[in-house]
Amino acid sequence: MTEANNRPNDAFHVFDTTLRDGAQREGINLTVADKLAIARHLDEFGVGFIEGGWPGANPRDTEFFARAQAELEFKHAQLVAFGATRRAGGKAAEDPQLAALVASGAPVVTLVAKAHDRHVELALRTTLEENLEMVRDSVEFLRARGRRVFIDCEHFFDGYKANPEYALAVVRTAHEAGADVVVLCDTNGGMLPSGVHETVATVLAETGARIGMHAQDDTGCAVANTLAAVDAGATHVQCTANGYGERVGNANLFPVAAALELKYDRRVLPAGALTEMTRISHAIAEVVNLTPSTHQPYVGFSAFAHKAGLHASAIKVDPDLYQHIDPELVGNTMRMLVSDMAGRASIELKGKELGYDLSSDRDLAGRVVARVKAQENLGYTYEAADASFELLLRDEVNGGERQRFFELESWRTISEQGPKGFAGNEATVKLWAKGERKVATGEGNGPVDALDKALRAALEPIYPPLAKLELVDYKVRILEGQHGTGSKTRVLIESTDGSATWSTVGVADNVIAASWVALEDAYTYGLLRADQQP
Repeated sequence: MTEANNRPNDAFHVFDTTLRDGAQREGINLTVADKLAIARHLDEFGVGFIEGGWPGANPRDTEFFARAQAELEFKHAQLVAFGATRRAGGKAAEDPQLAALVASGAPVVTLVAKAHDRHVELALRTTLEENLEMVRDSVEFLRARGRRVFIDCEHFFDGYKANPEYALAVVRTAHEAGADVVVLCDTNGGMLPSGVHETVATVLAETGARIGMHAQDDTGCAVANTLAAVDAGATHVQCTANGYGERVGNANLFPVAAALELKYDRRVLPAGALTEMTRISHAIAEVVNLTPSTHQPYVGFSAFAHKAGLHASAIKVDPDLYQHIDPELVGNTMRMLVSDMAGRASIELKGKELGYDLSSDRDLAGRVVARVKAQENLGYTYEAADASFELLLRDEVNGGERQRFFELESWRTISEQGPKGFAGNEATVKLWAKGERKVATGEGNGPVDALDKALRAALEPIYPPLAKLELVDYKVRILEGQHGTGSKTRVLIESTDGSATWSTVGVADNVIAASWVALEDAYTYGLLRADQQP
C-alpha cells in the first residue's frame, strides 16, 4: 500500500468507518474483496482516513489488512486499524490485541475506550482508575511503535451526563498520553444538536485536546449532530458511506462532506472530488448489494427531481429558485417529473431533457399536458416511466399518430394447473409488422413471461436488435377503487439493452392486459434506441 501523497490539510479530518462500523448494518455482509473495492472508492472520493476493521478479532479483517498492504495504492487516504485498549490488569506490551494492531501495518490506530463510569464497572469489571491506566498504557505503547493514535470515547455523551468529571478525565488521559484526536462517541445515538454543541465546546475548553465526533443516527440527527460538533470546534468527523451502520446507521459521509465543502466553504476533499460523489455513493451501494436510496440528500436519484407545476415554472426562469445547489456540483442531475400536477413549464423542461424543444409550440405543450392528465386519471404514472412518456410525446409531435413498429391483431394466454401442482403457461400473439402477419407462441413460468417470449419470437426475425432486449424488473400495483378484485391494475416494467435502462407503464382491468401495454412500450422504445424506423 503506497503512502498517501495528496491528502487535504491535516487541520481537518474526514474519517470513514464504512468497512468497520458501517459493515454492522443488518443485511450487509462484506467479503475481503468487497472491502478492498469499497476502500478504493473511498480513497477516490478523497477521505483522509479509512478504518478497515479490527485485525486479530476475526480472520476476514486480518486477511483484509494483509491484502491491503499488497493490493491498495491509496492516493489520498491512510488506512486505520481499529481495536480496544489493553485488558484490565495486564500490560500493553503483552496484549495480543495491541500486537495485532501493530502487525496490521496500518499507520494509524483507533482505540475504543470506555468513557462512561457505569460501563467501566459493569462491562469491563474493573476500577475507574485502572481504566484510565489502560488508556494511558495502550496509547503510549502504540505511539512508541510509530503509530498515530485516535481514541474513540465510547458512550461519551451518556457518560458525561452521568459523571462529567470522569468522562473529562478519560479525554485528558488520552490526550496527555499522546493521542492525536479524542473522538466523542454518541454510541446510543440519543443526542440532539444543541446538546452536542454545548458538550463539545465544554470538553475543548476543559481539556485542550483535539476533538472529533462520531454520531449514530437513532434520533435522525447524526449529520446535524456532526455539524453541531464542527460548529463547536471539532476538527475530525467520523462517518460512513450512505449512512450505513448498526441499528438505523451512522452519520452519512456524503451530506457531511457536501455541507463542509459547499455550506461551510471548508476544503476537506481533493479538488474535483465532490463532483464524483453521486457516482461513488451508488458504486458503494452496488458493492454492498443494497439499492441506493432515491431520496438521499445530494446523491439520491430524486434529490433534484421536480414535480409540481409551480416549481417547474420557476425553474424554467432560474433553477436556483427551487434548488439549494447546482446538482452538477455533486455529480447529480436535475430531473423533471411528469404527472397530473404538471403544467406547460414541466412538459417543456421534460421535453428539453429528452431532446425536444416545445418552447415555440404552446399548443403542442398544451396537448401533451392534457393527455398526461387524462392518462394519469386512468391510473398511469409517468414520473416512474420516462420511456412511456417519451413515446406519448413523440406521438403528439407527430400529430397524434401512434409511432409503432407493429400492429396487434390479438394476444391470448393460457394457464393450466395439474392435480400434482404442475403449472403450464402458454401465450399466442398475432400481429402485423413490415407488412407481414406473424403468429407466434411462447411458454414461460407465468402468463406474462410466456407473452414476452411469444412477442419476442414474432418480432426478432424482423427486428434483430431485439435480441439484446432484456426485462430486468417487473412491478404490479392494484389501484385504489371500489371494485375489490375488479380494481384496475398498473404494471411497471424496467428494460435494458445492455447499455441503458428504461421504464414503461401499462394500466388495464387485469394484470396481463396491463403487462401487454407496458411490454409494447418497452419493445417500441428499445427499437427506437436501436435506430429502427417505425
